[in-house]
Amino acid sequence: MLKPNLHYQELKDSYLFNTIYQKTDAYLAAHPGEKVYKMGVGDVSLPLCPAVIQALHDGVEDQGNPDRFHGYMPERGDLSLREAVAGYYREMGVTRSADEIFISSGACDDLGDLLELFDRDNRVLVTEPAYPEYVDTNLLAGREVLHLAAGEADGFLPAPDPDIQADILYLCSPNNPTGAVYDREGLQAWVDYANRQGAVILFDAAYESFIREPQFPRSIYEIPGADTCAIEICSLSKTAGFTGTRLGYTVVPEALTRMGVSLNAMWARNRETRTNGVSYILQKGAAAVFTPQGREQIRANLRVYQDNADRFIEVLDQAGIWYCGGKNSPYLWMKCPDGMSGWEFFDYLLEKIQVVGIPGEGFGACGKGYFRFSTFGSPEDTREAARRLAELLGKGK
Repeated sequence: MLKPNLHYQELKDSYLFNTIYQKTDAYLAAHPGEKVYKMGVGDVSLPLCPAVIQALHDGVEDQGNPDRFHGYMPERGDLSLREAVAGYYREMGVTRSADEIFISSGACDDLGDLLELFDRDNRVLVTEPAYPEYVDTNLLAGREVLHLAAGEADGFLPAPDPDIQADILYLCSPNNPTGAVYDREGLQAWVDYANRQGAVILFDAAYESFIREPQFPRSIYEIPGADTCAIEICSLSKTAGFTGTRLGYTVVPEALTRMGVSLNAMWARNRETRTNGVSYILQKGAAAVFTPQGREQIRANLRVYQDNADRFIEVLDQAGIWYCGGKNSPYLWMKCPDGMSGWEFFDYLLEKIQVVGIPGEGFGACGKGYFRFSTFGSPEDTREAARRLAELLGKGK
């Protein structure tokens, strides 16, 4: 008899977003004609930039021309796109070869697939609050997951605990959901810890393009020693608005080995088995992201989201509420006022000012009493949501 993967029973119910949608829908049903300002889900609101749209059109035309038609793409990704990504890294002062870069259908997919490089007996360490996939994908594989809690005392940027023995380490900077960003000293501590342990860091750099201040690394490879302990997972979803287009890239250094085995070679072999490559059309569009014209247009979009963040920062500063994120991240993580839980604050905002965010409890136990705002909304909605929030916080509960 077939035996199902019983580790699915270890997953939490996906109640977070379902509950948010249900509460929002119920409110709208009871208040017809009223608008709700959705500042919770981390999806972009601006369209793809013109350079990308033109490149996608060109890709479609190529597929209708026998002289320019492309069938299967290389499993690693088109060489010219990988070289463009390598050039992007050089701007950060990081040298990466095209053979160390793998084009993917998005960071989310690779975060799960990369676990096939590691034995099931490896122990996993997740810093919390955390993006839920880090935990869920490992539970499905039957791995032991350890949790390292963060809080206000460390600015939601925990340092490694030398007493914890782990093999796979998850770091996200800028962090989702907290928006907190590690400085060079903070990341160096994790790199040193991983190299001492013989562990591998899975570094989620999906939000690196939102870093504005130079003291914060945009790539873990800016840190000495990272080549021998870190895999970096990147995405164009938030950088260039590819949430519905789906493309990212993962970096596996050739210097990264364990037990004499190259993880770069392992991942190349995995890609040969697991994928026939990302479509030519999407890679054509992605290549435009790294052109001068594309970069300029994308920076203009990023400034819109950064301006949105500044509006929330101003409100929270004036209200004297503790928060982190925002300055170098599209997320703000605030402490709920008057001792409210995240869910209590959610209900309070929805009922009083029709603004929706994400309760911190949805990202782990140490998120209780905190709340996440996304700054990916339209400028018009963000301005109104920030205005309403300022007025509400000014009045008190």
